[in-house]
This record gives sequence, structure tokens and C-alpha cells, in this order.
Amino acid sequence: MSQNEEEKVKKLLSVEVPPDLEAQYANMVRITHSFSEMVFDFARMLPGQKKPEVEARIIMSPLSAKLFYRALGENLAKYEKKFGEIKSPGSTSLAASLFRPSSSSDE
Repeated sequence: MSQNEEEKVKKLLSVEVPPDLEAQYANMVRITHSFSEMVFDFARMLPGQKKPEVEARIIMSPLSAKLFYRALGENLAKYEKKFGEIKSPGSTSLAASLFRPSSSSDE
């Protein structure tokens, strides 16, 4: 791709983030789908919380979701190349790893 083409692509992909946009932290996502849509419900689960509330819902076409999946994979690879491998929990679920009770010697 020529430098001129790259500049055109960058202009097409530039987005504006409103200054008052509030960022949300999510450590869990529920994914559901129909034939024509993928629905991502992002939530934050905290220790002791019985039922996390959805903070944001993103709806994409299956094609957009697949492109997002590819972009996420590429960016995770770049991250790991720069900062090292991200270790995933073994056979337990992520929630079990994140929210297991702390071990205590007071038992």
C-alpha cells in the first residue's frame, strides 16, 4: 500500500471520542446471537456481588464481530510481543480464579 493510500485509510478510520464519554471497566462479557446479530453485554463482577449489572451492550453484525475478533487477536499478539505472554487460568473458570475466597490462617 502506498503512503498516499495509507493516509486515506487513516482518515477514514479516524473517530472522535466525546470529551464527556465515561469509560466503563468490564471483567465479564455475556455473548448471545441471532442469525443476524451478535450481542455483547459487558459487566463488572466484584467480590461479594451476587448479580453483576450490564454496564454496556454492543450489538454487531456477524461480519463486524468477526472483524473485531481478528483485530482483537492482532492487538493481543502485539501486546504480548511487547509485554510478554498473558497467562490464562487453567481448568477453572476465569470467575473462579478472580473471585475465589482468599486463603486465611484464621480457620
